[in-house]
Amino acid sequence: MILLVDDDETLVTDIERGLCENGHGIEHVTRGDRGFELAAGGTYDLLIVDRRLPGLDGLQLVKRLRQRESRVPILILSILGELDDRVEGLNAGADDYLAKPFAFSELLARVNALLRRSDQQQLLLKAGDMEMDLIKRTVTRAGIPIALQPREFALLEYLLKLQGQIVTRAMLLAGAWNYHFNPKSNIVETHMSRLKSKVGADLILTVRGSGYTIRPPKSDS
Repeated sequence: MILLVDDDETLVTDIERGLCENGHGIEHVTRGDRGFELAAGGTYDLLIVDRRLPGLDGLQLVKRLRQRESRVPILILSILGELDDRVEGLNAGADDYLAKPFAFSELLARVNALLRRSDQQQLLLKAGDMEMDLIKRTVTRAGIPIALQPREFALLEYLLKLQGQIVTRAMLLAGAWNYHFNPKSNIVETHMSRLKSKVGADLILTVRGSGYTIRPPKSDS
């Protein structure tokens, strides 16, 4: 899940639409102080932060997160695009800096690059008693191996990375299988049904009219 902190509503609308169309989940707030609260207490994969924000300046938001030893990747957006501005942003703790105006294709490329870098550090995904090893390409539940087909593995990996969030059919097609069109067949539903039968319907929940989500079963203890 990506957290976007920006108060430019027109720009935000374009960014949200573009990222969602490319399979990314996104949450948006307009104030820096609110963005800090969410980022400090959440498990986001990436932050996109405008430099000039009400409530709390973008650079201060980044500095405070790094002081809390947060390692979430951060991309700063700003109309301040001179060399000294970019250096200041990177020194504050940002991983990348993109000057406004920009082409969405460049923003998307930078977002994907930061997420790939982050993914390389997240090699073991967990939900309750289920574990997915991205190096060995294995899945176990309560220590018992689960054999998955490649498309099932990709679906589960995508759900785990957005654990706790509702993932739509379009997001699964684009994010898990890189399908940037919407096939008329029930390909997602078919594979999801098989996946749920293998890993457990108590782990993967269908949100009627919205999509799917992973919610680990509560412990009996």
